[in-house]
Amino acid sequence: MTELAHLLGGVAEALKLVLEGAALIAVICGIVSAASLAASVARTRSATALIDLRIRFGSWLAVALEFQLGADIVATTVGPSADALIQLGLVALIRTFLNFFLGRELAEQAKLKQAITTPTATGT
Repeated sequence: MTELAHLLGGVAEALKLVLEGAALIAVICGIVSAASLAASVARTRSATALIDLRIRFGSWLAVALEFQLGADIVATTVGPSADALIQLGLVALIRTFLNFFLGRELAEQAKLKQAITTPTATGT
């Protein structure tokens, strides 16, 4: 049984590293994507381009938070101690709040972009 526990511990550690790597890749993709769009923002100086920049980068950050939370969950699956579970609970709570408010901000930015780009009907 200890060999199986050791094997599962190794698999969990490897999966944790993969998820943390995916989170890092998501942040890097967000930076690259936002940087390419930032050139457009600098040229046009339009409000919608800036909103697009915020939405694009914020979306990548939300993905990274999800991967980080997954890595934290995997890290506590094999032989969780009370301290590890408490720590996971606190980290999960913090990341969930971050993701919630980031999602809310992204939704507000999307509504703002919609309001800017949608022509208003004029009464005749």
